Amino acid sequence: MHGDRSKNDLDDLVDELDAFGAVTPAARPGSGKVEQWLRALTARRGSDLLLVAGEPPSVRVCGKVVRLDDSTLDGQDIEDAVLAAISPHAQRQFRATQIADASLGIPHVGRFRVNLHRERGRSAAAIRALPTHVPSIASLNLPKGIDRLTRLSHGLVLIGGATGSGKTTTLAALIDDINRREARHIITIEDPIEYEHTNVLSIIEQVEVGLDAPDFPTALRAALRQAPDIIVVGEMRDAETMRIALAAGETGHLVFSTLHTTDIATTISRIADSFPSERQPTIRQELAMAVTAVFTQTLLPTINGERVPAAELLMVSYGARQHIRKNGLQHLHQEITITRKNGSFSLEDSLARLVKEGVVHKDEALLRANHPEDFQQALATMP
Repeated sequence: MHGDRSKNDLDDLVDELDAFGAVTPAARPGSGKVEQWLRALTARRGSDLLLVAGEPPSVRVCGKVVRLDDSTLDGQDIEDAVLAAISPHAQRQFRATQIADASLGIPHVGRFRVNLHRERGRSAAAIRALPTHVPSIASLNLPKGIDRLTRLSHGLVLIGGATGSGKTTTLAALIDDINRREARHIITIEDPIEYEHTNVLSIIEQVEVGLDAPDFPTALRAALRQAPDIIVVGEMRDAETMRIALAAGETGHLVFSTLHTTDIATTISRIADSFPSERQPTIRQELAMAVTAVFTQTLLPTINGERVPAAELLMVSYGARQHIRKNGLQHLHQEITITRKNGSFSLEDSLARLVKEGVVHKDEALLRANHPEDFQQALATMP
């Protein structure tokens, strides 16, 4: 009889069913609080649920944090509620490392990315709402010309940006564009999967680290044996993943990946600096051969209180490859100007265009410019 089952028996049964996708988060004991908070998040059209000890559950709406009520949470409340909602694998990950990243789907509510972590000795969580569909490139209001990245045949394409800058969304839109236009075999490796692609012309396999493979390097090695045309590495976090991705870009695959960086030079240096100093010259040589394009983006507030991306793109040519080999990354900004005919554009060009179109204030754009003089010149000369 079910009534005779112990709590451990029930937990084991839930874990077994969950492994086959038979248990929704709402069916896990104790997960109701998370669902309640996430329903409030989606009702307010918010982007993030923030759970911090000593504070009420809070949501981020249009970039501002709003408290849901007057209650306060303690670390154990947060830990119990979130662990009850996420998968057994993520639960084990948290117990082993005190950090867990997981995807979470709640029927009729939505999909979410969960990060459970510790701060000041207490548990805390940040849960981000994921869109229910993959956006188009046009809908993201990105600078014109970004779609040329979808027409590359091979090489490594790096997409940089700070946390929350929208780089994962941009990457998903690029893959969706390829999917709707070409019959390709695409493999994505993500932790966790944020956007679920539906096959249109392409065949897209989505591998989730922790669920389908133990880590990024293992998943990437396996992907190379599956004859893909395009590989997406959700994030390059370690030197081994970077090494394999570089090799794949050199050997005829088109590889997309993201990094937490702020401009083109730091995106390139982040890869080389991830290796021991004695290996860096070799890595810079490989990087110079493999990289085809570097795109970075940031989000800034518009005049009407929304957010819009500004970006820069370097289409890598012979000159840029030489600078990468010699570690002369300070010259890459000049290469953007030299290769404009190939589609490159600077952050300052992007910011000036937003000001000219009346989308953002000049002062706000000036604060974001890496080269203020170039911004002022672009603003003065732009039609």
